[in-house]
Amino acid sequence: MSRTQSRLLYWAPRALGIAYALFIGVFALDVFEANLPLAKLLLAFAIHLIPTGIILVVLAVGWKWEWLGSVGFFMLGLLYMWITRLRFPPIAYLTISGSAFLIGLLFLANWSSRRNSR
Repeated sequence: MSRTQSRLLYWAPRALGIAYALFIGVFALDVFEANLPLAKLLLAFAIHLIPTGIILVVLAVGWKWEWLGSVGFFMLGLLYMWITRLRFPPIAYLTISGSAFLIGLLFLANWSSRRNSR
């Protein structure tokens, strides 16, 4: 594997993980449509950011240990499907779980590549 490919494989899951966290974090902004007092609004916003925080923790772990990042993102994809009980249209699962699975696959490919090169 060339150096460019190796660097791309290293950075792809990390960059996509950041983009994924930002994408999920955008959904927390819907609390600002509610007509609530400021304290309740901020509490609701913080609660809605919990999934983003979990994604960032998994990303931070995966940044250091790629195989754990792979397992973590696979688990996040499965967790979303389990929590929602597959009640939404398939595009929702392709977008949310599919993204997590893709990032997990990229972390796994990076880990496997680095392991085989040693």
